[in-house]
Amino acid sequence: MSEFRIHHDVNELLSLLHVGGGDGAEVYIDLLQKNRTPYVTTSVSAHSAKVKIAEYSKTPEDFLKKYEELKSKNARNLDPLVYLLSKLSEDKEMLQCLQQNAKERSEANASSATSTSFAIPPTSSKMSMQEFEELRKKLGNVTASSQVPQSAEVTRKMLRDRHNKKNPTQPNPVFPNWVYDRPALIGDFITVAIGVLWIMCENLPGSYRGTLPLPAQEQALVDDLLFVLIGVDGRDITAQPVLGRQNRSFIVDPTLDMSVKELVNRILPVASYYSTITRFTEEKWSFEYGQVNHALTAAMRTLMKEYLILVTQLEHLHRQGMLSLQKLWFYIQPTMRTMEILASIASSVDKGDCMGGSTLSLLHDRTFNYTGDSQAQELCLYLTKAASVPYFEILEKWIYRGIIKDPYSEFMVEEHELQKEKIQEDYNDKYWDQRYTIIQHRIPSFLQKMAGKILSTGKYLNVVRECGRDVTCPDAKEVLYTLKERAYVEQIEKSYYYASKVLLDFLMEEKELVARLRSIKHYFLMDKGDFFVHFMDLTEEELKKPVDDIVPPRLEALLELALRMSTANTDPFKDDLKIDLMPYDVITQLLRVLAIDTKQEKAVINANPPLVALSGLEAFSFDYIVKWPLSLIINRKALTIYQMLFRHIFYCKHVERLLCNVWISNKTAKQYALHRAKWFATAFALRQRMLNFVQNIQYYMMFEVMEPTWHIMENNLKSASNIDDVLCHHTTFLDNCLKDCMLTNPELLKIFAKLMSVCVMFTNCMLRFTQSMKLDRELNRLSLEHGTMEGPPTQSERTEEQEKKKLTSKFLAEHVDALQSDAGFEATISKFDSNFSTLLLDLLDKLSIYSTTDCEHSMINIIYRLDFNGFYTERLERMAIERSQKAAA
Repeated sequence: MSEFRIHHDVNELLSLLHVGGGDGAEVYIDLLQKNRTPYVTTSVSAHSAKVKIAEYSKTPEDFLKKYEELKSKNARNLDPLVYLLSKLSEDKEMLQCLQQNAKERSEANASSATSTSFAIPPTSSKMSMQEFEELRKKLGNVTASSQVPQSAEVTRKMLRDRHNKKNPTQPNPVFPNWVYDRPALIGDFITVAIGVLWIMCENLPGSYRGTLPLPAQEQALVDDLLFVLIGVDGRDITAQPVLGRQNRSFIVDPTLDMSVKELVNRILPVASYYSTITRFTEEKWSFEYGQVNHALTAAMRTLMKEYLILVTQLEHLHRQGMLSLQKLWFYIQPTMRTMEILASIASSVDKGDCMGGSTLSLLHDRTFNYTGDSQAQELCLYLTKAASVPYFEILEKWIYRGIIKDPYSEFMVEEHELQKEKIQEDYNDKYWDQRYTIIQHRIPSFLQKMAGKILSTGKYLNVVRECGRDVTCPDAKEVLYTLKERAYVEQIEKSYYYASKVLLDFLMEEKELVARLRSIKHYFLMDKGDFFVHFMDLTEEELKKPVDDIVPPRLEALLELALRMSTANTDPFKDDLKIDLMPYDVITQLLRVLAIDTKQEKAVINANPPLVALSGLEAFSFDYIVKWPLSLIINRKALTIYQMLFRHIFYCKHVERLLCNVWISNKTAKQYALHRAKWFATAFALRQRMLNFVQNIQYYMMFEVMEPTWHIMENNLKSASNIDDVLCHHTTFLDNCLKDCMLTNPELLKIFAKLMSVCVMFTNCMLRFTQSMKLDRELNRLSLEHGTMEGPPTQSERTEEQEKKKLTSKFLAEHVDALQSDAGFEATISKFDSNFSTLLLDLLDKLSIYSTTDCEHSMINIIYRLDFNGFYTERLERMAIERSQKAAA
C-alpha cells in the first residue's frame, strides 16, 4: 500500500469515527508505516481473535452471528480485520478514546433525533387526507431503512442502470417481462394461495392419511416425495413461501405415523436444496449478473439434469412397485451431499451479491476448504473451472493483446474514458494512472498476487497498440483454472515480460527516450553553457521589461537565433523547445506546489496577487513539446519540475550577471583616488561575498546534485526491464534534484529568496552610484587618442590630456564623496552587509540542522563550500549552543 493510500485511509477512518484533536493523522501514519509487516493471518490466530473479541463484547452472540454471516458471504479480508480488532481491544488508551467519541456521537445523535422528530395530531381531532399522506410518507421513510432484502427485479434494474451509465453505447440486453411474470416456468414450487389449498384439502373426504394403514401411508408419501423433489407440491407435503434468501421449508400432514414422518423429514432437505438451486439458476441466468454467473448456472444446470434423471429412475421404480420409503432414502443419500454443496454455493453467491471475480474467489475458497473431501473438492473444482472460462477469456485478450472486452463489468481491470492528448494540459499523468485501474473486489483470490503484473501487462500492450503497431504475444496459450497456481502464473509472467520488453524497446529505440531526456537536460538544467550566454546576451534588454510589455514572438525569434549560434544547433530536438511566460515567480510557484494537501493550501491559492508587476526575468521559463507515447514518461508533472529547477538556476544566473556587472563598473571606479574609500572598500568586499555565495550555490546545484543524480539515472535506465522502472527512476531523479536543491523545504526556500532579493537590491544601489559618477562619458569626451582632422595628437597635447584627466578624476572623486556622504551611502552599505550576513548565517544554521536531524547529508556540502575557511564556524557553534540551551529550558 502506498504512502498516499495509507494517508487517505487513516483520514477516512478518523472522519468516520469522528475523532478530533490530538496529534492528527500524521502520528498514526508514521506508526503504521514503521510497524506494517507482511503478516499472514492464519486460521488459528483468527479463531483466537474471534474468541477474544466475543469475550470483550457485551453481546457475544450478536458478534458471532454477524461474523458467521460475513463468513457465509465470503467477505474479503475478514480474518485480518478481526485480528486487528482483537489487537485494538488490548490497547486501553485507544479504547478510552473510542468510548469518549462514542459518547459524544450518541449525544449528538440524540440531539439531532429530538430536533427531527415529528408530531402526530391528537386522537380527538380528525386527520385530513393531506396530514394522513404526510404521516404515511414519514413512516415509509422510517421503515425503508430497515434491512429488507431487495427483490430480484430491483437488483436487476440497479445492475442494468449501473452498466448502462458506464457503457451508454452498449446497453445490456433485456428479457421480456413474461419471463419473470409467469412463475410456472421457473420449475420451483408455486406457493400462491397455499393456505386456501390446504383448507380445501383438509375438507376433502379421506384427506386424513393418518387413518390409512402404514403401507398405504408410505406409498402415498413416496408419490408425494417424487413430486416435491422436482419442485411440485404434493397432497400431504406442501412448500411454504420463501421470504428473501431463506431456505425452503415444508409442511407435512401432522396425522401421519411418527416413523414415516421422521423418514420424510430426512429426505425433505434435498427438496429444499433443489428449490434453492433452481431459484438461483433462474435468477442468475439474466444478462445483468454477468458471464461468470451465467457459466456457473450452466454448470449447475448440467448437474441438475443428472439429478432429474435420478428422480426419473426413482419414479420408474415406483411405478413398478419396487420403491419403498426406505429405498428412496437409500438411493437419495449420495445425491444429498452434492445438492447440499450446490445449495450452499448458491446461497453464498446470492448473499454476497457476487459477480465476476468475487464469484470465482468464493468458488476457489470452497474448493480449497474441501481438501479432505475428495468428492466435494472434485465437484467444486468442476464448478470453478466452468465458471472461470469467460473470465479467463477476458484475461487472455488483456494480457495477450491489451484489449478489454468486458460487457458486464466483471474483470479486475476497469477502463476509463480519458484522452491521451490531455496529458500536456494536466499536472499529473492521469492517462497512465487512471485510464486503467484495478477494482479490488473483482480480483479472484487466486490471482491476487498477480494483479499488479496483469494490470501492467495490458497497459504496456495497449500503449504500443495505440501507436499503430499490432502486438500479439508469441507465447499465447489458453489459460485454464487449476489448483496448481504455477500453471497460469507462468503464462501471466511470460506475457508480462514480453509486453514490458516490447514497450521498452519501442520507447528506447524507436522513440529515443534517452536522447529526449538529454535534450531536456541541455536546456532545463543548463547543460549547454554557450547557448545560455548567447541567449541571455540577446534577451537581456527584452527580459528586463514588465511581462505585459514583452512580445513573445520576438523572444521566440531570439531563442531560435541563440540555438543556431551555439553548440545546441547539433541537437535534433531543438525545435521542440518553446518560450513560456508564467503568471507568477518561481518562489510563488514552489510554495503553491508545496502547500498541496496541507492546511495552508487554501490560503496560498486564494492569496492576492502581488502589487508589483513581474518582470520578464521573473516570469520567464522554457517549455517543451512532448508527444505520445513519450508523454507517459515526460508528463506534465515532470515538465513542471524541470521548469521549477530551470527557473531556480536561471534566476541565480541572472543575479550572478548583475553582480558581475557591478564588478566591471567597480573596476572602472578603482582608478580614481576617492578620499572616503572606507565605505567603497566595504561595498567591494560585500559584492565579492555575494558573488562567492551565488557562484558556489550554482556549482553545488549543477555539479554536486544534478550531474551525479543524472548519471545514476542514466545507468539505471540501461538496466531497466519495464516502463514502470523507467518511470520510477525518472521520478526519483527529479525528486532528488528538488530536495537537494532546497526546493522542497519552504523554510530554506524563503531564506534563499530573501538572500537573492538582498543581492538584487545591492546591485541596483551600486549601479545607481556608478551612473552618478559618469566617469566613462567624461573621459571619452576628454580623450584625444584617436586624434583630430589635422593628424595624430602631439606630445604637448598628450601631456595636457593627462593633466585634464587628473583634475577631472579629483573633481569627480570629491563630488562623489560629498554626494554619497550626504545620502548616507555608508549606512546603506552597512545595512546591506548586516542583512546579508544575518540571512546567510540563518541559512547555514538551518542547513546544519537538516543535515543532522533529517539525514540530508548532501546539503552539508553547501556549508563546506561557503565556509571553506571557517569564517562562519564560530558563529554557527554559538547559535547551536543557544538553541540547545533554549530547548533545555
